[in-house]
Amino acid sequence: MILTGGAVSAFNAQAADEINIYSDRQAFLMKPILDAFTEETGIKVNVVFAKSGLIQRLKSEGDNSPADLLLTSNVSNLSRAVDAGVTQEVNDSVINKNVPAKFRDADGQWFGLTTRARVVYASKDRIQPGEFKDYEDLADPKFAGRICTRKGDHTYNIALIASMIAHHGEAEAKQWLEGVKANLARKPQGNDRAQVKAVKEGVCDLAVGNSYYYGKMLTNDEQRAWAESVNIVYPNQEGRGTHVNISGMAMTKSSPNRDVALKLMRFLTEDEAQKIYAEQNFEYPVKAGVEASKLVDHWGEFKADDLPLSKVDSFRKRAAMMVNEVGYNN
Repeated sequence: MILTGGAVSAFNAQAADEINIYSDRQAFLMKPILDAFTEETGIKVNVVFAKSGLIQRLKSEGDNSPADLLLTSNVSNLSRAVDAGVTQEVNDSVINKNVPAKFRDADGQWFGLTTRARVVYASKDRIQPGEFKDYEDLADPKFAGRICTRKGDHTYNIALIASMIAHHGEAEAKQWLEGVKANLARKPQGNDRAQVKAVKEGVCDLAVGNSYYYGKMLTNDEQRAWAESVNIVYPNQEGRGTHVNISGMAMTKSSPNRDVALKLMRFLTEDEAQKIYAEQNFEYPVKAGVEASKLVDHWGEFKADDLPLSKVDSFRKRAAMMVNEVGYNN
């Protein structure tokens, strides 16, 4: 059962054969996975879907919250849930085996379920193969007036900036961000797909976006031409690798159905659910051995940055401050 808005009262928090989820992941993505879990276990899954505000809702509800699990995108959202005190530790051998250490919290407060790369979309007509290679190139003066991004303080960009701080230190990362701002073709605006559209329209030659949007555009009649106008570039392949982020899960501190919640958490890290995730949203499974969708596989393999996401996220607040300091969105 997928609920929206304030329909929390529809939850039966005490039922031993039910589980209650708060999710900001889109309903169409979660439904086939949760249906498969119900079919296998007989356990009913109730979901409240909201684009924002779920962590605050958990905090406000406190011990009376009916939610067992939080499903969200981006490591920053998971870390915010931990900081808000609404999660609890899970130490489970099955989950720990399926989810690599770099994609889970060292204290067991959250676990990654899928990964997505923060890539650069390069114009097929105006960027030659190999002309752009690394994130550092985004600040190269030769790309002045040729770059499009969404707002710098969006969580996707904050994570990328945080990774630059982690690898280069604050001073060098800030200099880089100032260089990226200087190279922007327009004021930061829109979502990731809007940047690729801008490349198609000749507004810019390079766009920063998440990898799964390439699949979404290629399978959308209106947006296919945008995707076909660009090459997808995985930066830093000759060095540290491309920055990746996750979608993930955390068990709520108040979970009234902990044993059932643990069953679902395990299921979400196993082959069947991981495969559905990959097919539905063009993301990469976190579990080794589970293949990406055929479309994603066609893009080729890439080297991912091995820096643990918990380390990257430790620079999140500094990255957000840096965006304001350089006036990135102005």
